[in-house]
Amino acid sequence: MADYAGRHLRRRAGWCCSFAGVPQSPDHRSLPSAASAATAAPGGGGFVVGGGTGARKQQLPPIPKSPSSFHSSPSSKLAGLIDYPRRILSPGRVSPIDPDADPPLPREPPPQPQPAPFVAVREEEREEEGLDLRLCLRGRDGGCVVVMELDSAVLCQSSAFFAAMAPAAAAAGGGGGGVGGKRIEVDGVENVAAFRDAVELMFEADPMRWLARAGVSRAIGVLEVASSIMFDRGIRSCLEYIEVVPWNENEEEKLKNVFARCTFDEALSKDVLARLRPRHRSSSEDLTIQLIQSVTSSTNNGARKDMQSLINGLLSKSSVYQKDLSGLNKGSLYQICCSCLDLLVELFKEDSEPKYHPHGVLKVTNSKTKIERVSKQSENLNWLFEILVNNDMAENFVELWANQDELVRMHEQASPMFRYELSRISANVFIALGGGKVQCPSDLRSQLFRGWFTPMLTDFGWLQRCSKGLDTRVLEESLGQALLTLPLQEQQSLFEEWFQCFASSGTECPNLSKAFQVWWRRSFVRSWVEPCGSS
Repeated sequence: MADYAGRHLRRRAGWCCSFAGVPQSPDHRSLPSAASAATAAPGGGGFVVGGGTGARKQQLPPIPKSPSSFHSSPSSKLAGLIDYPRRILSPGRVSPIDPDADPPLPREPPPQPQPAPFVAVREEEREEEGLDLRLCLRGRDGGCVVVMELDSAVLCQSSAFFAAMAPAAAAAGGGGGGVGGKRIEVDGVENVAAFRDAVELMFEADPMRWLARAGVSRAIGVLEVASSIMFDRGIRSCLEYIEVVPWNENEEEKLKNVFARCTFDEALSKDVLARLRPRHRSSSEDLTIQLIQSVTSSTNNGARKDMQSLINGLLSKSSVYQKDLSGLNKGSLYQICCSCLDLLVELFKEDSEPKYHPHGVLKVTNSKTKIERVSKQSENLNWLFEILVNNDMAENFVELWANQDELVRMHEQASPMFRYELSRISANVFIALGGGKVQCPSDLRSQLFRGWFTPMLTDFGWLQRCSKGLDTRVLEESLGQALLTLPLQEQQSLFEEWFQCFASSGTECPNLSKAFQVWWRRSFVRSWVEPCGSS
């Protein structure tokens, strides 16, 4: 009874497989040393190791099978049937412990270093039957070779590709085949490891468990091989597994390439395709406008800033998400700008209303809430202007801001605690003009300065104390450069106003001394040469 149990356990071992040039991995264990081989229990199964084609094969003591070595099931019908005297043969040389080895050959110049091929075959009981076919896989460069001894019935039932090759393999017969003399060779395999995995999957009773241990990347490789060899059960199992697990971006691209090269049954692949591409494509521009609208209407300051950063990253021209820089919907974006401006005007109108009711009762207003509301709309407009500048669509915003005559009038009457938020918008516009990021006609630039230059001089001190990320040094430099783009007569009028403000306010006023000196030299120092032909 004990002898029967021992034979039964030995029959549960996996299939025969040989490798050449296989990389080290948990799936390909190294052979034991001679010392460990000598201490193994005699009489069990083992590995046969040889040095390639025509190399002598030797039997080693049995090696305990690691649970992670192969994903074969107890029902697998692959086994080795090789019986040789116990001796060890290292690739390319004879071990000193081999008593029957041939005499050593004369020394020759050592050959060029090459990856030494080896063969590893699991030996089972002689009574085990069914391994009647040897499958040989060769890579495209011929450097990687895998030999597997298989049950041809399982192989042919699983794959129409091998079913068509089996009769020819049986007719060829002869030496070099498996136990039954059949041999199939597949050359030019692009991914030998994936091909081996696909064949192994044919002998698995629970393919989903095998795929779960293998992972998504290997499952995608098996899927492509299964499609090429018409392994329908493998295709179904791979698609079912891939659809239910997460993918990283590399695995997603790999899967897209497989679907581009292979054709799968629509019913089986529809769930995977639904994760790869939408059935009804929507415009990314329209969706972006919806997201921007959601951000500008947000009531949570922290979340609004996070979402602004997220959308800035999506819209950045250097972003990996921007493959087709077709731009935004300009009209829709300016509609959002106008909505924010209308809300800003309403807030300033509330501040300009009488503080008393007709009967002399004082109106109570929450000034803190009002400052937060004004600040929110100011931040929205500055953010929208930044998006427009980055997408070369900001000229209309300059015109829109220059025409806010009502806001300019209310600025004079509003509290400085929140009116400086208007000058924050003007500051970003002046920085864009002075830095050459926005190009506008001369009359539009003049209109902008006529409306917003005086409020800028008034609010500069507040902008310094409550900068909120605004670089006032950059503002001073850009404001001066933008002012120098106006006609000289207008420059003189504005510089005179600045000079009086700076003389009385000092650092509470922007320092435009450098731009003033440039204007002075252009106007009074450098001589003017009349053009030829003028009267």
